[in-house]
Amino acid sequence: MKNLDVTHFASRVELAETAAKEWLNLISSSPSAHLVALAGGRIASLFFDAVTEHAVATNVSFEHVHFFWSDERCVPPDHPDSNFRVAEKELLGPLGIATDRIHRIKGELKPADAVTEANTAIGLVAPLNDAGLPVLDLVLLGMGEDGHVASLFPNAPASVVECQTPFVAVRSSSKPPPLRISMSYAALAIAREVWVLVDGAHKEEAFLKSLRPAGGTPLAHIAQSRRQTRIFTDIPTEPSTQPPAAKKT
Repeated sequence: MKNLDVTHFASRVELAETAAKEWLNLISSSPSAHLVALAGGRIASLFFDAVTEHAVATNVSFEHVHFFWSDERCVPPDHPDSNFRVAEKELLGPLGIATDRIHRIKGELKPADAVTEANTAIGLVAPLNDAGLPVLDLVLLGMGEDGHVASLFPNAPASVVECQTPFVAVRSSSKPPPLRISMSYAALAIAREVWVLVDGAHKEEAFLKSLRPAGGTPLAHIAQSRRQTRIFTDIPTEPSTQPPAAKKT
């Protein structure tokens, strides 16, 4: 797929390290507000650790960075399943991010109320396009074994796929917990940059399918809606060949 920029790495550690350094460079080069949506999942945890380590070592300022989330589980913020909890523990807390720049999705609320609050919060900070959708500078995503990104799963109902607000309630997630809040396809399509961190544990089939022009996975859907989507991965595009580290394709 021509609008995908795929970089391969020898390991998930190298993947996370490189993505962290590139994000810190992006933050350092942005004198104005930098609006980012964080991801959840195992690779996000590794990424947060790398960001924190390098940010402290290089004294990167986060004073102009506002933090949102690409999705959240409908659980309290201190719950083990909470994406906010992981980011708070491994990134926001260690970096001393001010609370007025942390815009978490309130998963402890009823889904409809959480969506309303999240839509309002992002609209107060992010610039809006002509359709009234907020435009973020960077959205970070992972990818699941079925090709899902954020909490956008295969075979989602039209109410999710066609949603035209920034966030949407997902009421039948194919993996627990079933109730979630996700950034919508419409919001992901207009973000200035989308980076997808794909580590290879049992994800090879969905990943390779996502690279096809007619791929039907949620990741493919996002890629098809954008001019460019960056993918950082330790999965080779040719299953029988181990590519060299960090080689562009």
